[in-house]
Amino acid sequence: MAELVLDGVTKYFDDDGDRIVAVDDASIDIADGEFLVLVGPSGCGKSTTLRMVAGLETVSEGALRLDDTVINDRAPAERDVAMVFQSYALYPHMTVRENMSFGLEESTSMGDAEIRERVEDAAAMMGIEDLLDRKPRELSGGQQQRVALGRAIVRDPEVFLMDEPLSNLDAKLRSTMRTELQRLQEDLGVTTVYVTHDQTEAMTMGDRIAILNDGRLQQVATPLEAYHAPANEFVAGFLGEPSMNFFDASVEDGTLVTDQFDFPLSAATLEDLDGASSVRLGVRPEDIELVDEATGDHDYGATVDVVEPLGNENNVYLTFDGDDETFTAVVPATDAVEAGDHVVARIPEDAVHIFDVDSGAALHNRAFEADEEAIPQ
Repeated sequence: MAELVLDGVTKYFDDDGDRIVAVDDASIDIADGEFLVLVGPSGCGKSTTLRMVAGLETVSEGALRLDDTVINDRAPAERDVAMVFQSYALYPHMTVRENMSFGLEESTSMGDAEIRERVEDAAAMMGIEDLLDRKPRELSGGQQQRVALGRAIVRDPEVFLMDEPLSNLDAKLRSTMRTELQRLQEDLGVTTVYVTHDQTEAMTMGDRIAILNDGRLQQVATPLEAYHAPANEFVAGFLGEPSMNFFDASVEDGTLVTDQFDFPLSAATLEDLDGASSVRLGVRPEDIELVDEATGDHDYGATVDVVEPLGNENNVYLTFDGDDETFTAVVPATDAVEAGDHVVARIPEDAVHIFDVDSGAALHNRAFEADEEAIPQ
């Protein structure tokens, strides 16, 4: 096991004299044994970052350190990392046993008996010991994924790198494999960097998540910290389904004035704004309550546009009185609401987020107490 450090790592490509920056000055300290998830939209630089750690892309600027050793110029085979690809990358003409042993045969001086023992131990761990003599075409997608993971495990690496390894699986199997991967990583205790665009995977699997956008690192935090205390508007909008509701507002005499409603602020919240005059108000759908009548300053008349049943809860799309723009609330399925109903939307002040309209930086986040021991030591 090892600590992995990205210190100002930058990757750019030259396109007919123009410099295209894929990853811009990323710095992350990944603790020994930590499960870190790189997450962001397509094209944000997460896979490029992983490929730099693996040695499949060169580092343009900055340093990659494994423990105290800079590994920028090391060949992939000399980095003591194992990578699991999205496409599994199994050799179709080889059996499962041959696929899992091939890397050890080519890159180590292990004897046949030791290699065989390692392969069989890893196969037992992944529950594929009965498949060792089959070829990839005879396996299901989930079985192929287990073979790819087993091939990485036999390497006994310092770091696991996983590039969207579950994206080719169906939804139910993907959920099962998420749990298996978490259990496996905890059992092995290997430092792991996992890339995904799926926020559910990021939120459920990572000790911490690193959110990227347009090649720039937006925030590194535990999943709960990033969700409840986002560093900026992008993180707030990216995490969560349905996504956060946003409203443009001006600050006037202690009140947020939007096109849809006026939202009075307490002195403590106003102090966080530090004199800002133009902001964006954010509130998550699950924090909006639908009540029968207005009883306070943060209650607003609204009309139900669409109800989207999800079983245990409903996504309710609404419009404020006198406005056509929709916003979203998530309510229990037992709440009886139908399209066309007039309701009162309650937005508690202790649940709102406020962002600078120019930089997008968070000026005020909802009340949240982070776990002190979120990263394995």
